[in-house]
Amino acid sequence: MASILDEYEDSQNNRQGSQQHSRLSPANIGLTHSGFVNVRLEEEKPIFNKQRIDFTPPERINHLAVCSNQLCMSLGKDTLLRIDLAKPDQPNQIELGRKDDSKVHRLFLDPTGSHLLISLSTSECLYLNRNTQKVRSLSRWRGHLIESVGWNKLLGNETSTGPILVGTSLGIIFEAEISASEGSLFNTNPDQYFRQIHSLEEDGKPAPICCLEVERGPDNKYFIIATTRKRLFQFVGKVAEGSEQQGFSAIFNQNQDLLPSFQEFPANMGYSEITFYTAKLRNVPKAFAWMMGNGVLYGQLDYVRPDSLLSDVQVWEYTPDIDINGDRPISIVLTQFHFLLLLPDRVKAICTLNGQVVHEDVFPDKFGALKRMIKDPVGGLVWIYTERAVFRYHIQRESRDVWQMYMSMNKFDLAKEYCRDRPECMDMVLAREAEYCFQNKRYLESAKCYALTQNYFEEIALKFIEAKQEEALKEFLLRKLNNLKPSEKTQVTLLVTWLVELYLNRLGQLESDGNGLVLQETREEFRAFLSNAKHKECLFNNRGTMYDLLASHGNVDDMVYFSVVMRDYERVISHHCQNDNFAAALDVLAKHCDDKLFYKFSPVLMQNIPRSVVDAWIKMGKRLDPKKLIPALMNYSQMGSTQQINETIRYMEFCVYELNVTEEAIHNYLLSLYAKYRPDSLLLYLDQAGTHPSEIHYDLKYALRLCAEHGYLQACVLVYRIMELYEEAVDLALQVDVDLAKRCADLPEDDEELRKKLWLKIARHVVQEEKDVKKAMNCLSSCNLLKIEDILPFFPDFVTIDHFKEAICGSLEEYNKHIDDLKQEMEEATESAKRIREDIQEMRNKYGVVDSQEKCAACDFPLLNRPFYLFLCGHMFHYDCLFQEVTPHLSAFKQSRLEELQKKLAATTQSSKSRHRQAPKEEGDTSSLGKGTAGTTREQIISDIDDIVASECAYCGELMIKSIDKPFIDPQKFEQEKSSWL
Repeated sequence: MASILDEYEDSQNNRQGSQQHSRLSPANIGLTHSGFVNVRLEEEKPIFNKQRIDFTPPERINHLAVCSNQLCMSLGKDTLLRIDLAKPDQPNQIELGRKDDSKVHRLFLDPTGSHLLISLSTSECLYLNRNTQKVRSLSRWRGHLIESVGWNKLLGNETSTGPILVGTSLGIIFEAEISASEGSLFNTNPDQYFRQIHSLEEDGKPAPICCLEVERGPDNKYFIIATTRKRLFQFVGKVAEGSEQQGFSAIFNQNQDLLPSFQEFPANMGYSEITFYTAKLRNVPKAFAWMMGNGVLYGQLDYVRPDSLLSDVQVWEYTPDIDINGDRPISIVLTQFHFLLLLPDRVKAICTLNGQVVHEDVFPDKFGALKRMIKDPVGGLVWIYTERAVFRYHIQRESRDVWQMYMSMNKFDLAKEYCRDRPECMDMVLAREAEYCFQNKRYLESAKCYALTQNYFEEIALKFIEAKQEEALKEFLLRKLNNLKPSEKTQVTLLVTWLVELYLNRLGQLESDGNGLVLQETREEFRAFLSNAKHKECLFNNRGTMYDLLASHGNVDDMVYFSVVMRDYERVISHHCQNDNFAAALDVLAKHCDDKLFYKFSPVLMQNIPRSVVDAWIKMGKRLDPKKLIPALMNYSQMGSTQQINETIRYMEFCVYELNVTEEAIHNYLLSLYAKYRPDSLLLYLDQAGTHPSEIHYDLKYALRLCAEHGYLQACVLVYRIMELYEEAVDLALQVDVDLAKRCADLPEDDEELRKKLWLKIARHVVQEEKDVKKAMNCLSSCNLLKIEDILPFFPDFVTIDHFKEAICGSLEEYNKHIDDLKQEMEEATESAKRIREDIQEMRNKYGVVDSQEKCAACDFPLLNRPFYLFLCGHMFHYDCLFQEVTPHLSAFKQSRLEELQKKLAATTQSSKSRHRQAPKEEGDTSSLGKGTAGTTREQIISDIDDIVASECAYCGELMIKSIDKPFIDPQKFEQEKSSWL
């Protein structure tokens, strides 16, 4: 008992499963026509897998009910066994406590598994709740043999069933409600009420109600299905929203005046059973199957139809081995695609799609006759029991072969729905669908399906070619192309080229037929294909072939479009230029801003639309190199119209004044254009270009030659001035204007000799060429370097002095003034010399007093111990201390000079000592003379050293001021000084 749900494979079940696996046909193994290899690594388990429960009942099993993993079993006469399938090792056995001869007639378990109704053969009914151990009698139900119960799936819960329908053996339908609570003091019965609401008949006589089913559809509409032995009744009605708790009497009252809708079959086997299939828990059923005397009526449930709930109804007639008078079917269970019939010794599974028996399982005699088959709507398991054994069916991957049936029925959408995860099956379905569409001349649909299959490409393509279906072939190729991987470049190239050819053929055909609307649509489709990013790489790599195809068909417009797609703008612009559509060519250039294309096509465009071209150049700005445009400008400006010349000058001015281009070629070309066509702008340009050679961007020699060739003397003068050739500038300016020459003569400000020479040239020109004495006199006033005596030689001999009277007098007065100034300067110099001599004499007689306790300002030792210096400021230094203080601040030259003087002083001192020791007495006169000479030299050296070292006080003089920005500690010795303090 503890292991009641331990699963194991029965030996007979294994044997039957192996027989079923052996039916695999060779066609399912190996290479199929689709190119898929269908090899199964392990045998598939059967759809209906039977398992026997390891359970030996202590008594014979009478009835069994399963729902929501709750299993209830009637054993023997008075025992009830309850098992929670989630806890199979904790069974619950209850004694009914019946002393009479009553037997359990039927067990009814609600969808929640909470409420169990036990119908007894003595027309009594007991109730047991899942949460209690007490079996309670339903007193109101006494006297009725219960055959069926229609549970309320909407309002039923663990404590209450809600309003339910109860069918009896006499064809009466009752409405009742059961509550698990104990009730009040005066009402201890679990049944709240039990009232008759309808009755059913067959052939004018009461007939037992075999099954009851209650379902709620959309719009609060309720559907009630009741079956007798050979009739199926339908009751449809609406229940007001919020009044569901009031029960189903309103539905039956709505149908009371009308005959109930029913279907009847002639055969009667004494009972019938209806079963339903629900896809998901808490959903409404989708299909039904009714087992009755003539066979099995099965179909779909349509909750929208107003007249009947049943749709797509079919009848499966019993096979010859089923005899309703002998081996009658006992129970039926409906799954998604099959219904299972329970016979006394076997189970048959029939496919609802084609009505074929797909599975048959024979039970051995040792377990006894099969009693009933039940399906748990929650767990989906099918249970079968005999008096001595319990079996369970697992339904695994029921839809695995459904696709084949739908495919054979030409229901391809459904077939594909059930083989999405099996590519080899999907391929077979698509191939069958493609063939079906092709045979029915639905070529486009056929092409779409063929493109998804793995069938041979050549075979399918030839098929459409033979049928002369180019549109279908194109569709097939397009879809094949979309399915290819980027790495399959050869296949992509083949398909793209073929499709281009097909499009071009179609376009040519439509043009000849004159069908404008279709032609436009096809052309848009073709252009969309050309611009598809997925094919861009292939089209680019094979653009030469595409151009050849387009050219062979004479399709110029699409060739231009393809060039744009490929960004082959050179070809597009060439096409526009060949067709004299220069504006369109320039639009392409301006749109894509390719500088290389500008350089290439600017000559021809400049010749035809110069203004627009220059506008485009200006818009491009610095992205164009003006130097590379000069050949086009020069080529057409020399023989072009006035407009071309003006536009050329406009662009050159833009480059010079806006872009600030410094290329010499640009400036030289603009200079040449000004010289030839705009002389007025020439001088303005030269003035703005600058006056210093470093500021000039044009070639001065070229500009000078150009201006000279065209006779622009003033421009030549300007160039000479920039070149600093002032003599040539003055000579040329005198041919134009004397004032211009004067301005040129004043330019060499630093060279008075040259200025005087230039002004003499101007004076000579004025005297000799213009013979204007007044102007010559003005030259004297304009240049302070010229005197009257400088220009007198230029005048002819017959000129009287009257013309120079004023100039001569002015010159004489200037000389007199200059003489007076010199006299005053001489007097001041004499006086200054006198004062200097007096100061020197005074300094010679000046002295200072040094105390014996005075100390050196540098070393702070007594001053009189060593030679010292005394300064007027009062600072006193030892000779060597002053030397050390001053030397680091001297310039390199003075330091080397000081070092040299020290060496000479040392040499002089040494030589003087030697002579003093070695000189004889008789040579006294000569020694005295030598000593005097040496002493004079030594004193001079000391004097020179004093001039360097003691020229000023080391602490008060200029030397200290200059050293104010120097650090107190030498940076090179800083670390050493720093470490000495640590």
